[in-house]
Amino acid sequence: MATATRPLRVRNYRLYFAGQVTSLSGTWMQTAGLAWLVLHLTGSGTMLGLVTAAQFVPTLLGSAWGGLLADRLDKHRTLLVTQTGLGLTAAALAVATLSGRAEVWMLVLLSVLTGVFTTVDNPVRQSFVTEVVDAGSLPTAVALNSVMFNSARIVGPALASVIIDAFSPNVERGTGLCFAANAVSYLAVILCLALMRRADLRPAAPIARSRGQIRAAVVYAMQVPALRTILAMMSIIGLLVFNYQVLLPLVARNVFQGDARTFGLLSVAMGSGALVGSLAAAGRGRASPRLITGGAAVLGACMLAAAAAPVLSVALVAWALVGASMMTLMSAASTTLQLATRPDMRGRVIALYMLLLMGSTPIGGPIMGWLAQNVGTRFALAVGGVACLVAALISLRSPAHIPSDQSPAGDGPGEDTTATGASGAAPARA
Repeated sequence: MATATRPLRVRNYRLYFAGQVTSLSGTWMQTAGLAWLVLHLTGSGTMLGLVTAAQFVPTLLGSAWGGLLADRLDKHRTLLVTQTGLGLTAAALAVATLSGRAEVWMLVLLSVLTGVFTTVDNPVRQSFVTEVVDAGSLPTAVALNSVMFNSARIVGPALASVIIDAFSPNVERGTGLCFAANAVSYLAVILCLALMRRADLRPAAPIARSRGQIRAAVVYAMQVPALRTILAMMSIIGLLVFNYQVLLPLVARNVFQGDARTFGLLSVAMGSGALVGSLAAAGRGRASPRLITGGAAVLGACMLAAAAAPVLSVALVAWALVGASMMTLMSAASTTLQLATRPDMRGRVIALYMLLLMGSTPIGGPIMGWLAQNVGTRFALAVGGVACLVAALISLRSPAHIPSDQSPAGDGPGEDTTATGASGAAPARA
């Protein structure tokens, strides 16, 4: 317990945690609402995949630049800008929907704009955690971020399903209120960021402008076996697995002939499992090669179980297990990635990670949506399960390449960094 709560003793991290969990709940309300609105307007799984993909096109095209900005700019001030932009975009989506004028092209446009802000926000927000807590608290802080993310994943879709169902059959009114709630939730994170004590932060020295900095990050990541292995795994998982925004509403409607409540139940089941997995990771406080390999293998098995689930009750259990195994894998991979990366490279390497994990959605989302619509939703889920097993084999073939210690990488570009990223005192462990 002491390990799991260590970062929460830091005032700035408590503010960060409180603001993010509120804002992320709103984000998940918007995610669920947008998926249901697109299905309502088009009835097409392929179109749902395309609208979902639109949000991640900027990540695909600009992720490397977002990571470079994370290494160059003041992260605290940059977050204030990106969070404000995301709040205004959510407000525009709410106005368009509540006025009854929402059309698919508007949803695509606003999704792209959301993606533009997210492309910068993601690497800045994730690397900002290293400035809020000390190195010894970082593994637990990363795991607590997963707890935060998955608490919101439970609360957000649950609230969204209740609101959408309450205003049924007026889907625009229900989803529009979800978007409005998301816009308001950004006020919480902006306030918490403003209340932080800047003197208590541990900002990394911003890198100077020079040519070839993005290429240098790619070369660096490919030379560190730990990073190379994780990035290879995430390229497969991001393309064929990390598309549950597309698949869950299709499972609810096409497999179980359900409505918004069915979608809400599946989302909450997955979120509940993910929260359990995140809490376990926070209590564990460290990652290991076996955890990364096992997490990918178990996730694949659970995806196959979800594909074969004969009734909704079995599917709910399967999706809970999908959530738990997914967060076990994501937490272990993210912790290893951050600790194995030099601070001056961290923003760009995280951006590469997000590019492979989420930037591939513009490709994988439509593929999975098309497969679900034309071959079958269960088949699409099974493809994801097999992809996870392939990722586990990649990790299994190079277990020594993943650092088993949790030492932070070197503190600057001039330090010699080994394949494990260990160049400095190992953080304290409970």
